Amino acid sequence: MEFKQSLAQRIIIAFALMSALVAGTFAMGIVATVHLVEEKLISAGLGGDLQRLLLMDNVADWSHRPEPDQLFYYSGGPGDFELPKDLRHLDPGFHEVFREQLSYHAMVEVVDGRRYVLLQDQSDFEERERVLFAVVLVGFFLSLALAVFLGWILARRVMAPVVRLARQVRHRDQLLGLAPPLAPDYAADEVGELAVAFDATLGRLRQALSRERLFTSDVSHELRTPLMVLASSCELLLENPGLDLRGRAQVERIARACEEMRELVQTFLMLARAQREDASMSPQLTLRQAADDLIGVWSDAINAKGIELIFEPGQPGEALYNATFLHAVMGNLLRNALHYTEQGFIRLSLQVDGFVVEDSGVGIPEEKREAMFQPFVRGDEKRGEGLGLGLSLVQRICENQGWSVSLSTMTPNGCRFHVQLQAAKP
Repeated sequence: MEFKQSLAQRIIIAFALMSALVAGTFAMGIVATVHLVEEKLISAGLGGDLQRLLLMDNVADWSHRPEPDQLFYYSGGPGDFELPKDLRHLDPGFHEVFREQLSYHAMVEVVDGRRYVLLQDQSDFEERERVLFAVVLVGFFLSLALAVFLGWILARRVMAPVVRLARQVRHRDQLLGLAPPLAPDYAADEVGELAVAFDATLGRLRQALSRERLFTSDVSHELRTPLMVLASSCELLLENPGLDLRGRAQVERIARACEEMRELVQTFLMLARAQREDASMSPQLTLRQAADDLIGVWSDAINAKGIELIFEPGQPGEALYNATFLHAVMGNLLRNALHYTEQGFIRLSLQVDGFVVEDSGVGIPEEKREAMFQPFVRGDEKRGEGLGLGLSLVQRICENQGWSVSLSTMTPNGCRFHVQLQAAKP
């Protein structure tokens, strides 16, 4: 069962419900008990009054009157003492009757076939009941308010260590290798056990992150040597005058792929080694410089496909950004646009603090739009041989650098990627 309320709210609600149940049961018990006891007392008192009236006089010459708030009737009585028709059906014993919008307690007695009825106005009794109900109701709501207040105080005290533990776990420094353990700061209770479990889990995460960084760093480092060999071989082949046009085109294609792979390796290496605050130690360039470089790289491939490349330089300013990461983000977005566009245009627009890549391609289905920046997710599963890692790499670089990337659709079709940049710290 899922709850939308927080744990503190659930504690307060539990206190309120428990108080409502206990106070409500107690209040109903008080009201029922008082009502029953008072009814018994009134019944006994009224019965005694009727017996005294019967003993004090005879029916033939009645001279004693009942109490001022009482009415006395009997069968065949003279004048006001005559038993009214609405009381003749009452059986012997205690009753509650209503006459002319007034309520009475009635005691009925039958002696020698004659029926005697003594009525007593219960206005005072009803007034006492109303006062009792008001007192009980006020007490109920006061106890409920007190329970909510005590529940709020208790919830704060109970949740304080849990909230502090959650803040410590969420802190980004907790994943660093030298981060202190959490358990010593807590008592040996349920929260302490939770802290021990977090320590164990965070320890495994640190080890996994360390292995990932080492693996990425080692693989990236080891790939540099064969890439340098391939690049050098391509340069030597291009210097060969006997190479025909077809062979030269293939070698140039290999050389471009080697350069792209070298930049990708450099990107992974920097992501594995560098933290966000260390980005200023890497080569820097402006947004316009990165755009000019990538326009030169991708213009031939885009034009060869029959697609119009539109470059809007705008006024991006002179802010400096990490060259490797900026090339990787802009290059992957241009590659993605080229891959999913068969006709129309690809537009690169520079802004003061970012850039926009738009295309008139097939677009991205709405159900996949939110998941496009996850690894191995592709817009059209039937197109090309890509693994769906380009946009995932873009998202990872943006998170590392404090940038943001958003995706929206074009009309009537196509995609629009908007990247907002944050300049490197000097």
